[in-house]
Amino acid sequence: MDRLLRVTLSRLIRAGDLRVTTAHGTAFAFGDRTGTPVAVRFTSGAWQLAVIIDPELRLGEAYMNGGIVVEQGSLADFLDLIVKNISRAQPSVWRRLLANVRSAFRRTFLDNNLWRSRRNARHHYNIDYRIYRLFLDSDLQYSCAYFEHENASLEEAQFAKKKHIASKLLLKPKQKVLDIGSGWGGLGLHLARSSNVSVVGINLSEEQVKIARHRAEAEGLPCEFRIQDYRLLSEQFDRIVSVGMFEHVGKRHYDTFFKKCHDLLTDDGVMMLHTIGRWSGPSDTNAWVWRYVFPGGYTPALSEIAPSIERSGLIISDIEVLRIHYAETLRAWRTNFLANRQEVVRLFKEDAALSARFGNAERFIRMWEYYLAGFEASFRYYGLVVFQIQLSKSIDSVPLTRSYMYRDKDEQRSNLKIAAAAE
Repeated sequence: MDRLLRVTLSRLIRAGDLRVTTAHGTAFAFGDRTGTPVAVRFTSGAWQLAVIIDPELRLGEAYMNGGIVVEQGSLADFLDLIVKNISRAQPSVWRRLLANVRSAFRRTFLDNNLWRSRRNARHHYNIDYRIYRLFLDSDLQYSCAYFEHENASLEEAQFAKKKHIASKLLLKPKQKVLDIGSGWGGLGLHLARSSNVSVVGINLSEEQVKIARHRAEAEGLPCEFRIQDYRLLSEQFDRIVSVGMFEHVGKRHYDTFFKKCHDLLTDDGVMMLHTIGRWSGPSDTNAWVWRYVFPGGYTPALSEIAPSIERSGLIISDIEVLRIHYAETLRAWRTNFLANRQEVVRLFKEDAALSARFGNAERFIRMWEYYLAGFEASFRYYGLVVFQIQLSKSIDSVPLTRSYMYRDKDEQRSNLKIAAAAE
């Protein structure tokens, strides 16, 4: 078994500095000795064999359950090295076979119908929101931030994201806005607060909707948050925004999603879709992510989205690709989360439901760390980006140039220059 591990990793790890100690105590070195040195150790032969057979699923499980431990460097360093090398290698015949079997099973048995969509949303978003409070910004923005400069804080970058999205919606006072996948309400509240519009936010997570309603009531803002599936809506809206929800639609339902959005928009309406995507072409969701983090999730390539938009009758009026922004967002989340690990332990002691669902606190911490670090590496090396796609029903619903998206930023820069000159 040790020999099989050495052969497998020798073919995969060409860059970096990795040392692996097997469950039997044998140590192997891999890579070209560049970068941060990383050392890991298998604690049992069973986990070592499981990772060899199915690394996509079992590596994360091994880390969660103590089957592999990081002895030098951090988990983020380890996954950075692994993902960087995987991105440069061709998948083996065995990996392709496993992927094809999983893909066929998901298509056949795990369609995102109304019942399963709600169950999948509950799986991830009905976790005690105090956990999310430990690593998100103060507005609970759980999607890619927009870093306008390299020194921007998470708080600044998430506020910039909301402003950037608002600029693409071309909002006017008194308009009615639909927020599909409204989370804890932060974006909808921002739009109502800053642009004098009314907002209907829909979501399948009872926990998130409860908090969003409380926030709207506390501020007295014209925001209505509902537990509702987009497929069951029949009203009309001047604007539609959807941030971080499209990944849960499922590719079989893309035509349904965009046709419904077309029907819900007024004739001069504008929509802004913000979704994780792939620049490297279609590919199925990682097996570990599907099981433990986002069941039913799928990250689309642009080539999978565009045909459904075309068939819906909507017009693509603008596309922006955010590349490293999500990697930086995830790095900030991971840093915040790990800095608050003792608070996670306290919450698990306080809330028996957390322990009943996830086991002990340390197992949950390792799972969440693997999730955040793995996605961060994937946004750096494995083809993940964010697509912001502006859509309209009429060819003349949006201005001819993109200058309106940056007008406020240009005015701010100009004011700063004037202030500096006055000093």
